[in-house]
Amino acid sequence: MVVVGYDTAELLDIACVTTTLSMANHLGSLARPYDVVLAAPGGGPIVCGSRLTLNSEQSIERLVGPLDTLIVSGGVGFEAAAADPRLVGHVRRLAGESRRVASVCTGATILAAAGLLDGRRATTHWRFASRLAARHPEVTVDASPIYIRDGDVYTAAGITSALDLTLAFIEEDHGAELARQVARDLVTYLQRPGNQAQVSLFTAVPPPHDESVRRLVDHIAGHPDGDLSTTALAALAGVTPRHLTRLFMEHLGQTPGRFVRRTRTEAAAHLLASTTLPLGSVATRCGFGSAETLRQAFTSHYGIPPSRYRHAHTARPSH
Repeated sequence: MVVVGYDTAELLDIACVTTTLSMANHLGSLARPYDVVLAAPGGGPIVCGSRLTLNSEQSIERLVGPLDTLIVSGGVGFEAAAADPRLVGHVRRLAGESRRVASVCTGATILAAAGLLDGRRATTHWRFASRLAARHPEVTVDASPIYIRDGDVYTAAGITSALDLTLAFIEEDHGAELARQVARDLVTYLQRPGNQAQVSLFTAVPPPHDESVRRLVDHIAGHPDGDLSTTALAALAGVTPRHLTRLFMEHLGQTPGRFVRRTRTEAAAHLLASTTLPLGSVATRCGFGSAETLRQAFTSHYGIPPSRYRHAHTARPSH
């Protein structure tokens, strides 16, 4: 398992992978434990974006396959790394000698520069997704999921999503039981589904300069079971429905109806993960007319039905 770093790579992109694999070795008594190697250009130290320094173990120039997995980290130095023809060339070479290839965060830009994402669906950190899509139109960029697998190429959204991706590798390689043990010892989710959205509306704050939009967002989040029709929200804000739609499109990039639906769906996800309420009760509390309406909205947003989402977030290791 080779992790590629470079100048000002992100420490967490690297550590989430290496620590999770090390934990699997410790807990699993594996017949074939993970042999984790940190590689860098020239085999020199990696001064991370946080200014902490990691000592690489191998020069990427001298590294040869076959490899099991090649994982390219992201970080503030990704632009320079993607523009370095030697680094990109060695990533391309090693990818051809690897069973699977992956990137974390903006490491996807380096894979794209190497041509490894051509014709594939991929993700990256939501903040840089539009930039990746503009520079590499041959890549289908989806900013929503935590990670994406397209054949033998995996891309993770950013930073701590590397942990989710690595847990997925462990489950793929050694089964769900070991992945659950590792997640428990890391004090993290059992494993977030790869298609879970990167950014929650509960943490995404609208631009502060528009007070009316901010008040409405707070009202919607606090009253998902209320009357949140465009007409009702417009009356609350003291504007016409048409003007309200303009405000939401300008500041949130979506209509009031779409924003409400997404907020209600994420509120339902929170209840599914944190309570044992039946699906009908969750639907009522979150403003859906029925459990079936909730199921349709949930599957559209998360890509999985509510029952599967709840199981993924509440399952416990067997004893």
